[in-house]
Amino acid sequence: MPHLDPPRHGFATRAIHHGYDPLDHHGALVPPVHLSATFAFPDTDYGMRCFSGEQAGYVYTRIANPTLALLEARLAALEGGAAAVVFGSGMGAITATLWTLLAPGDEVLVDTTLYGCTFAFLHHGIARFGVRVTHVDMTDAANVARAIGPATKLVYFESPANPNMRLVDIAAVAAAAHARGVPVAVDNTYCSPYLQQPLVLGADIALHSATKYLGGHGDLTAGAAVFRDAEVAQRVRMQGLKDMTGAVLSPQDAYLVLRGLKTLALRMQRHCDNAQALAELIEAHPAAAVVHYPGLRSFSRYELARRQMRLPGGMIAFELKGGFEAGRRFMDALRLVTRAVSLGDAESLAQHPASMTHSTYTAEQRRAHGIGDGLVRVSAGLEDTDDLMADIAQALDAAVRPQRVAAVAAAGR
Repeated sequence: MPHLDPPRHGFATRAIHHGYDPLDHHGALVPPVHLSATFAFPDTDYGMRCFSGEQAGYVYTRIANPTLALLEARLAALEGGAAAVVFGSGMGAITATLWTLLAPGDEVLVDTTLYGCTFAFLHHGIARFGVRVTHVDMTDAANVARAIGPATKLVYFESPANPNMRLVDIAAVAAAAHARGVPVAVDNTYCSPYLQQPLVLGADIALHSATKYLGGHGDLTAGAAVFRDAEVAQRVRMQGLKDMTGAVLSPQDAYLVLRGLKTLALRMQRHCDNAQALAELIEAHPAAAVVHYPGLRSFSRYELARRQMRLPGGMIAFELKGGFEAGRRFMDALRLVTRAVSLGDAESLAQHPASMTHSTYTAEQRRAHGIGDGLVRVSAGLEDTDDLMADIAQALDAAVRPQRVAAVAAAGR
């Protein structure tokens, strides 16, 4: 049993201590890693109850493991949920949850912009089995209310959205969906529970790629789903995880996520500080057509960000003048910032969605879903701010160099 009462302690305290008492484990300050794949039963009745889900216990790590259970308890405490289930990847969390909650003939409402692999799963995966996927502009909750029909069984969105930073008013959309009896799932990967808690704002499920900020060091893949209702969590564990996907998280990776959580509050503050400085630099540069960052007053949903996020986050999206080729020039000019997908690492990362994470979209789909050919996404890391600013500045210069040469030549004529 947890030796701390979460409501009485702050975020960082819960991230470090919740659910674990060293004195219950021979005084070991660091929680042990339980590497066993299987567990012994005291008797057959115990095994029967565990396999049926009637009793909590450990029989096989694909279902539950003490190291995973500690991580689940800690994530639930940080998100303000009743229970959590962890997975081998963020996509494992998403697919196991949706496979459990949706059936042929059901409809899922999703926002206009989604992470590329989520989009692919919905349209090339679950849709093949009779689930209707309907995109709605969820920046206006009234659109959600109008779109919900008898077959709608789930409302799903990201906020901020990957990769263009669209914000959705979680409380407003949750209220609209709940008025029609429909649950709401929010991908909270970009924020982590330190910056935003969708369940506290009214959502029913918060999803994470724990590969990102929760782990924080780029050395693992993991996912998590945190639930307002413990019974729904148990359904996802016994159906989506155990039977449908088998997307089990290894105990070693669970230990690494637990280690990452201990510094999450400190890291998120630094990520946000660096991102704010870079966003202001990019906005002032002539190469940028528009910068999408919740900490800028020019951001279209600046006031919403202040209301539902603790800080503006470590992710920046910006559209370069010159489109696809300008994006390529910027990317190829980077020297310190690493050209790589993923986010939330100690290292700053940059990617070009049109040629990378959202290449599963057609060009027409990208335009329809708000992903321009010149869009670049930067995950601000933990490096010295001045070093990052110098690298981004010279890459922005490189992005507009051909236009500048052409302008000078034109002026000379």
